[in-house]
Amino acid sequence: MTSFTWRPVDPGADAALLHRWVTHPKAAFWLMQGADVRDVEAEYRRIDHAPGHEAFIGTVDGAPQVLAERYDPARDPVGRVYDVQPGDAGMHFLCAPTDQPVPGFTRAAIAAVMELVLSDPRVQRVVVEPDVRNEAVHRLNAAVGFTVAGEVTLPDGKRALLSFCTRAQFEEATR
Repeated sequence: MTSFTWRPVDPGADAALLHRWVTHPKAAFWLMQGADVRDVEAEYRRIDHAPGHEAFIGTVDGAPQVLAERYDPARDPVGRVYDVQPGDAGMHFLCAPTDQPVPGFTRAAIAAVMELVLSDPRVQRVVVEPDVRNEAVHRLNAAVGFTVAGEVTLPDGKRALLSFCTRAQFEEATR
């Protein structure tokens, strides 16, 4: 079993690392392919100062492996396309690119991110809005208990697959 340790993103110290991750071809759905290190630092400073939005780096054996974000959907564009409920939290995650994939790692990572998001006792349901074309993430979301609510168009034009996962759904899916 992979064990993750979480720490808040430090925008200045982590910008170069995160730049390598979010501009990698496998991170195309993060829409930061043309970003430079300063752009990435600015984005994570914005997140760091945004009420209800947090970014974390997950480490395994001391090595950074996962980027996770927990956010308040009522303060995010996704909150304009569905009826946000008390106890809702949004989630994004990205595994670090690697030339040596470990079977099952990404599934372990999304489960760990869900545990991180649900570690806040106020969170009762997690919402995600991945790009409709991101089939790999749709399969991962389903594996940890997400159910699809439907396709939505976010204010920036992104076509997303809006999905939800309650605490009970996550616990059932990951037993």
